[in-house]
Amino acid sequence: MRSVRIASIFFVVAIATSAFAQSNTQAAFDKLKSLEGSWAGKTSDGRDVQVDFRVVSGGSAVMSEIHGQAEANMITMFHPDGDRLLMTHYCGTGNQPRMVGTLSPDGKTISFNFLDATNVRASQPGHMQQLVLNLPDSNHQTEQWNFLGQDGKMEHHQTFDLQRVK
Repeated sequence: MRSVRIASIFFVVAIATSAFAQSNTQAAFDKLKSLEGSWAGKTSDGRDVQVDFRVVSGGSAVMSEIHGQAEANMITMFHPDGDRLLMTHYCGTGNQPRMVGTLSPDGKTISFNFLDATNVRASQPGHMQQLVLNLPDSNHQTEQWNFLGQDGKMEHHQTFDLQRVK
């Protein structure tokens, strides 16, 4: 009887943990969906930048398009994957890093950390390693992009300070 109780407790804890992870993932994804629209601002080095967010594929993904960065616009796709929030960044360097996102306890920051990447080659300067979205209110956000160089050191940090345009 005691082993049945212990097994039941583990089962309840496992279900609760899974439900929390899924609800946290859904809360973070809903936060991303709320960014739908156009955003404009400045990069940390003073250049103009525009970012457009669109909810796509029947609401199952969010697409972000960054305009005004060097020669190439870049696309990032966000979507839930079970109890994880994933993103794939289609970078101007020609590779596609994937990252896993977590929502801060206050619900105002989503941090994405490197999981893996496709098309990473020795001839490339490196890949995006981290994205931190700070969402203080519905009309302001910052995006902090961190780039890992070939030598394994963080080489570039770029922050976009954005305001909702529409």
